Amino acid sequence: MLPTVAGPIGIFDSGYGGLTVLSAIKSLLPQYDYLYLGDNARAPYGSRSFDTVYQFTQEAVEWLFNSGCHLVILACNTASAKALRTIQQRDLPTIDPERRVLGVIRPTSEQVAEMTSSGHIGVLGTEGTIQSRSYEIEINKLHPHLTISGEACPMWVPLVENREHDKPRADYFVRQHLEQLMAKDPLIDTIILGCTHYPLLLDKIMQHLPADIKVLTQGSYVAESLKDYLSRHKEMDAKCTKGGMVRYYTTDDSDKFNQLASIFMRERVDARQIKLEKL
Repeated sequence: MLPTVAGPIGIFDSGYGGLTVLSAIKSLLPQYDYLYLGDNARAPYGSRSFDTVYQFTQEAVEWLFNSGCHLVILACNTASAKALRTIQQRDLPTIDPERRVLGVIRPTSEQVAEMTSSGHIGVLGTEGTIQSRSYEIEINKLHPHLTISGEACPMWVPLVENREHDKPRADYFVRQHLEQLMAKDPLIDTIILGCTHYPLLLDKIMQHLPADIKVLTQGSYVAESLKDYLSRHKEMDAKCTKGGMVRYYTTDDSDKFNQLASIFMRERVDARQIKLEKL
């Protein structure tokens, strides 16, 4: 039986990247309570199959529901691309039709048309996000006149998680994928960072791009979208506790998580390790 009393807003990611989304949400909506879960023991999700990502994401969502969350944000592009629709359409009606799971792809897709002048958009993401074509599909639903090109950057997440994102050796991998993206479509004037790790590479990215190309990071758009959602759905807002607290959980070693998560959040993080049922 799922808890029926009000609880925190759940934020899920395969690892650390969703902390950039949590940071933006917490900055805009500091009054709410949040429960962050990173599935670090099974990260990265980017190269895993649709079925595996769905299974892992479903287990995490159920854990967050059982921990009191009525609303869960998949702060992971791969999970949003490969699992969100199935969870929303197949699982929620059975688990609890009153609970909600939202992703990070649609909020960014809604805003991109306002940013571009050429109508040509680039997306940088993990292999899973790019192969799913989720951004292309979502953007073309909303803005069918836009042209979308994607570039998978498999080394970028390891650079961040190994704390190499601001080191000279990161320049090669950043420059390589930016050049490959622009070679696919030289008319691109707006680039979406379609992975929540990538904002930590933003300084490097900007160094290797022409000054007139805009780069969209997701956190602020997801935060604004969540604020709008809660204002329009008072019944869900009432189910979200408001004590200004954040609790962190990881499926891997908590000390390791705390060290890197503190870089993302720019404050001390004290996480607890948990085990998902089928891990």
